[in-house]
Amino acid sequence: MVERTNLASQIYGHLREQLMTASFLPGQRLKIRDTARALGTSETPVREALIQLVRDRALEMKEGYFIRVRQLSLAEYIELRDIRMELEPLAASRAVSRLADADIAQLCATHQQLEQAELDGDWRGALQHNFDFHFGLYKHSGMPQLIEMLDRIWVQVGPTLNFLYPHGHPTYRNGHQHEHVLRGLRQRDVHAVRHAIREDLVEGGLAFLKVLDDIEHNPTLAAELLAQRATT
Repeated sequence: MVERTNLASQIYGHLREQLMTASFLPGQRLKIRDTARALGTSETPVREALIQLVRDRALEMKEGYFIRVRQLSLAEYIELRDIRMELEPLAASRAVSRLADADIAQLCATHQQLEQAELDGDWRGALQHNFDFHFGLYKHSGMPQLIEMLDRIWVQVGPTLNFLYPHGHPTYRNGHQHEHVLRGLRQRDVHAVRHAIREDLVEGGLAFLKVLDDIEHNPTLAAELLAQRATT
């Protein structure tokens, strides 16, 4: 029982990370048998992990044991974004004094990878690098319970971020907000870091909100956008 529980926990952690980094698409069906085969394990721990992710509201279960990735509504996304706007600046601000220069250099390199992926049209890579930038910062907060809260938010938000590129591509008036975050970190300016993290969610998400609103009024658009992204 202990071994099975540990295996289910490992699978849960693996699947949760894939959801957080937008590796799964909204509406994507997760079949227990296929997932177990892909992971090289039995179906029981996979089933337990998927059921936990249903409880986390990252997945949804339909009639006939049909499990798929949830697609957030516009209202759900805005609610989670508003919560993020309170929690993520807190995590970032607590990390300011705990980051070594080498840590800041790594965040800078991650942001450069994000920008290059955007230029290359590597949307999957861009989403991964964006996640790595944010959690690469937040993990230095020294607040494990706060990170767990953010994990549970991002596991819901992650798949919907697939609509970010290319149609909801972030735009900024005065430079990428990640650059402002990095400048604040180098100067050890807590206020500047908090402000830039909040603005990244607001300013950088304007086009994304428009895409979610369009989907709200035309539900078939979601599949069309994902199909278009797959061919670009």
